[in-house]
Amino acid sequence: MAETKSIAFHTLGCKLNFSETSTLARLAEKDGFEKKAFEEVADVYVINTCSVTDNADKECRQIVRRIQRRSPEAFIVITGCYAQLKPEQIAAIPGVDLVLGAAEKFNMGAHIRELTKGDSAKISSCDIDEVTGFHASWSMNDRTRTFLKVQDGCDYTCSFCTIPMARGKSRSDLVASVVKNAEDLAKQGVKEIVLTGVNLGDFGKGPDGNLKSSENFFTLCHALDKIDGISRYRISSIEPNLLTNDIIQLVAESDRFMPHFHIPLQSGSNTILGAMRRRYKRELYAERVQLIKSLMPHCAIGVDVIVGFPGETDEHFQETFDFLHSLDISYLHVFTYSERDNTKALEIEPVVPIPVRNERNKILRNLSYMKMQHFTAQHQGQTRKVLFEGSAKDGMMEGYTDNYIRITTPYREEWVNQIVDWRI
Repeated sequence: MAETKSIAFHTLGCKLNFSETSTLARLAEKDGFEKKAFEEVADVYVINTCSVTDNADKECRQIVRRIQRRSPEAFIVITGCYAQLKPEQIAAIPGVDLVLGAAEKFNMGAHIRELTKGDSAKISSCDIDEVTGFHASWSMNDRTRTFLKVQDGCDYTCSFCTIPMARGKSRSDLVASVVKNAEDLAKQGVKEIVLTGVNLGDFGKGPDGNLKSSENFFTLCHALDKIDGISRYRISSIEPNLLTNDIIQLVAESDRFMPHFHIPLQSGSNTILGAMRRRYKRELYAERVQLIKSLMPHCAIGVDVIVGFPGETDEHFQETFDFLHSLDISYLHVFTYSERDNTKALEIEPVVPIPVRNERNKILRNLSYMKMQHFTAQHQGQTRKVLFEGSAKDGMMEGYTDNYIRITTPYREEWVNQIVDWRI
């Protein structure tokens, strides 16, 4: 495939994937490809996959079939976590031409040009031990917020998680490099940067995976806080055992770091937390929430929680519900446990029936709705700063307050990418 071709990208999964897809698209354009929207007819389609749940796997297969119906002669490239974990399974999907592992996805252009339609699917570099080095990535599209990847991989061994097998060992960018990227984004008019990573609080292991003694997530935040041009930073997600008092204090005192934390909990039962191989107990989590709220009563706190983990009894789930109900948090991201190959959780019994898992998910989603309603009601009548985004849907535009309350209002072009004082 020597001549210039058009290429389209589709992302499944997390903010980290979105930042990487955006970077892959920029690299492809530099390599001579013409970027097209995924809904258009293109010569090459790239799907950047997630594999946190079974749904992501199924969605990948459905998208491949959709591409084939639209453009049967197109090349289909699969990369991302699903590609790293199950390359042979993906290569067997009719229509897939190339499966790129984590070590080679940033060399995608060279691999695509070697493809010939009709050959069997090619698998390139899916040995996780080959995944070394750090590739800085950030999203740039019509969204006001830019997701900036500063860390990748994970050294934790949570019993339900495949991420270390999909992304390799923990490694991160250097503080100076992140600062330079943030300064460049500021010059492009970016107002808000969301710091992203697999295990963000573990920042400080350089691109080679070795610990840099003078660098950690606090020193990174401290350095970014001094940059002119970026009005807002958000911390996408940070483990409670890595969310230090210094980081919380910095956010409380900063004009640029938004009063908003997303802190994974996963379970409110210490028994289940132990089975999950989490590195904290619920008491530590409660302490973190209490400190945040004592310094920033207006701060939004989001929580990840998994329901239906093996061995989770009705009593364990009730512990989780009661614990979450008691916490001064703002919203929940609720995940239904799904079995993942090669994880320790598969050895734990008894297995929670699927209908029970789904019912528990529904209960916690209802709790999340009530929490967000309560949090928003606490701020009615207040004036808070809202950064409005550029996309318009049905004549409306959206933005978020500093403490992550979503605001919807009729579209006004002069408000795009502007911070506006807004009475809630």
